[in-house]
Amino acid sequence: MIRRVLVVLHRWTGLLMALFLVVVGLTGSILAFNTELERFFAPQLFAAPRPGAVRLDLATLANRAQAIVPSGRVQSVTFTEPDQARVDWTPREDPTTGRPYDLGFDDFFLDPWTGKELGRRRNGDLSEGRINVMPFIYSLHWRLAAGELGQWTLGIVALAWSLDCFVGFYLTLPRGRGGFWRRWRYAWRVKWKATSFRVNFDLHRASGLWIWGMLFIFAWSSVMMNIRPLYEHVMAAVFAYDSPRETFMISAKPNASPRLDWRSAQTVGEHLMVDQSRIHNFTVGQPLGIAYYPETGAYFYDARTSRDVFERSPKGGTTSVMFDGDTGELRFLWLPTGARAGNTVESWLYALHMTRVFGRPYQIFVCFLGALLALLSVTGVYIWWRKRQGRFLAGRAVLPKAGA
Repeated sequence: MIRRVLVVLHRWTGLLMALFLVVVGLTGSILAFNTELERFFAPQLFAAPRPGAVRLDLATLANRAQAIVPSGRVQSVTFTEPDQARVDWTPREDPTTGRPYDLGFDDFFLDPWTGKELGRRRNGDLSEGRINVMPFIYSLHWRLAAGELGQWTLGIVALAWSLDCFVGFYLTLPRGRGGFWRRWRYAWRVKWKATSFRVNFDLHRASGLWIWGMLFIFAWSSVMMNIRPLYEHVMAAVFAYDSPRETFMISAKPNASPRLDWRSAQTVGEHLMVDQSRIHNFTVGQPLGIAYYPETGAYFYDARTSRDVFERSPKGGTTSVMFDGDTGELRFLWLPTGARAGNTVESWLYALHMTRVFGRPYQIFVCFLGALLALLSVTGVYIWWRKRQGRFLAGRAVLPKAGA
């Protein structure tokens, strides 16, 4: 009885998710090489290499960016790549209208060696041409290029996918008693010489088993990125876990005009990071970013450390110190690993989902995994269609003949 219910649940959950997972899988295959493809489609956003040259510090870049766009207020500067610095902004208020200025862009990039502007764009706006090809694909992957509604839709799909991973796994287990491993091994194989239906069925079942762990990692990390409150509630129930959102806001003191400027804040951040490295036994490498959020009244200073998971430029999960924008007093140290088990798991989820670890082989694997996810969805729909067709033909066969 339970198995029959789970079969129906798996079937209809899969059918409802199929189109979404095909889109997510295929776009994810492309995004496994996001940076490499960005360099192809938008080479102007990356600076010319300068071997041996030292990059400008974060405070200098923040000040130079501010001089370029006086109608905006620099919110953060991040070394997104070795040859690229990204600046995030909040618009200032137009004194004539009382409304925020329209900056005309979402993304803004600087040459990290000279502080000169590399380019700007409205993220994902294909009318701007090749420069937005990869941001559009990213938006399609993350939120169906449909804003908050798309994000919530894919979040719900990701949650259903996470739960269905366990349902699908259970359904591969053999029924009855005796010879469990001998009978289960057939679920891991594909009979290539069988009928097209059997090949599709075996592909669906076997491929799902072989990559089950990675499928669940990508499903649950998708929940993490799209439905943070639910994700954090579950993580806190299972692991020792600190919510980044709650941690950053619990000591919030809104302040639009901090006493510390970018230069002073950078100095404070560097000193605090070194002090904390001695206390918590980690080593500090290159600086990664600095940000100020008026709603918290605090600066955030990020640096590469021995507690980080990622190997390439970070996409979540960095070592940070949070400190008061007026006094420089430390409010919080954020360690991606080693502090709380749940936060260590989260850092790995980011790194695995965003292909920030294990180099080129892992990027190739994730590219393959995305295509396989699309294949799983297509074979699932095919199996449903063939079974439905079979039931329909069987029903017609038992109908009484006319005049009987």
